[in-house]
Amino acid sequence: MPRRHTSTLTLNQRDTLLAMGMVLPAVLYITLLLGIPIVLAVIYSLNDVTTGSPVMRFIGLENFRALLDTPDFLRAIGNTFVITISTLIGVLVLGTIQAELLLRPIRGKWLIRFLILLPWTAPASLSAIAWLWMLDSTFSPLDWILRGLGLLGHPGALFGDFDNTFWLGRSGLALFSIILVNVWRLLPLATVIILAGLNGVPRDILEQSEIDGAGYFRRLFHIILPMLIPVFGVTILFTFVFVFTDIVTVFILTRGGPANATQVLPTLAFFTGVQGGSLGRGAATALFLLPVLAAVSIVILSIIRRREI
Repeated sequence: MPRRHTSTLTLNQRDTLLAMGMVLPAVLYITLLLGIPIVLAVIYSLNDVTTGSPVMRFIGLENFRALLDTPDFLRAIGNTFVITISTLIGVLVLGTIQAELLLRPIRGKWLIRFLILLPWTAPASLSAIAWLWMLDSTFSPLDWILRGLGLLGHPGALFGDFDNTFWLGRSGLALFSIILVNVWRLLPLATVIILAGLNGVPRDILEQSEIDGAGYFRRLFHIILPMLIPVFGVTILFTFVFVFTDIVTVFILTRGGPANATQVLPTLAFFTGVQGGSLGRGAATALFLLPVLAAVSIVILSIIRRREI
């Protein structure tokens, strides 16, 4: 009996070592991919370093103090949160509606799912370039549709009596355009995640509630949505990380304009550190993303874990 117990422990140890050996390459890859840039960013943020000079002069937290006194940086923080939160709300609401519709037996469901997934499968830069044409100040097809509906081009129209809307030329419309493109890009991912969660809701519970006389909205708000809280948490986490750190959409569509109205932290870090040459200030700008991402990730993951338990 003792020998059998010893051999069982040995097998467990072998399984543990095998698992660690298989996971170790991925851990090392992620550590090198993320760890080295983060360490360099911390070093640069504490020094006065530029692209024109290889010499670094230690200045401590001066870069961070200077950023807090910069109006463009404070506005970039506000824009980043406005775009991220607005995108989150749009993605969650529209993703839930789409997932609920796709759950129903309709003809040609595979084709609809394929079309819904297209924005996610397309490269982000290609999608942004396509939207750059869609929102063009002269050739925008959206303006053509608005004119056809009588909402543009005459006094008293909803969008004013201008010939064109100038989506990317006005502060409010430019910010709305960024949010619109982000929702369009991330909606397929959210729909797939929520659809998977809806498929996991036990059918017998829904059938029993329907027999007991519960209507559609009562089943939705009292049974389905509470059971989908972990799924919503995953959707929020992915959407938040993608939007909060995204540079492609703003860089291609507006480059932070007009007058820094759509400037966000990733683009400001790029313009300051790479194009502006101030690597220390740019690194300090980028590091402001880390504590927010870490805090949001910890909170969401703890809620998911508590809910699953």
